[in-house]
Amino acid sequence: MAIKAKLKHLRISPRKVRLVANLINKMGVIEAEKQLKFLPKRSARPILKLLNSAVANARHNDNLAKEDLYVDQVVVEAGPVLKRWRARAMGRAAPIWKRTSHIAITLQARSGAKVQEPVKTETESVSQSVEQVVDTVDTKKEKGFDKKTKAIHPKKPYDTTSQSKKKFFSRQTLGNAKKLFRRKSI
Repeated sequence: MAIKAKLKHLRISPRKVRLVANLINKMGVIEAEKQLKFLPKRSARPILKLLNSAVANARHNDNLAKEDLYVDQVVVEAGPVLKRWRARAMGRAAPIWKRTSHIAITLQARSGAKVQEPVKTETESVSQSVEQVVDTVDTKKEKGFDKKTKAIHPKKPYDTTSQSKKKFFSRQTLGNAKKLFRRKSI
């Protein structure tokens, strides 16, 4: 079973990304992560994030452990090219092509890989904790803790008051005080 993840429009040239992609091809996921963490290439970090995304897909969708996966295939293709111009001598212009990459990574499970038990999702634990909070709130209301407090409303912003319409009003100069320095005289 193939686990896939894609990254599109990465603003690094495909030629530079392929140097890193070919390094981790056919490698175990844990070993590939170690390689990518310490690789000085700029494209190593986005590929590491993509690899982690593929591992999360495998864990969530197929209940596979990280240890049982390996990188089956990494495909780097050219994305759209941003075309810009650079000024040169004697009124000429030279083109600049800012290339982008599309990366697709495919993971495979090793033969004899075990399917893990599904991990308890956060929504189940959140719903249980919400029920506990609701129960405690109900008990507080029953005990008489339901006293109403006055809400403190913020004052209206300056632009809705007449003060802001005065000629020399400024928040920095504290109201009607004139500014000390003016670039131009009035």
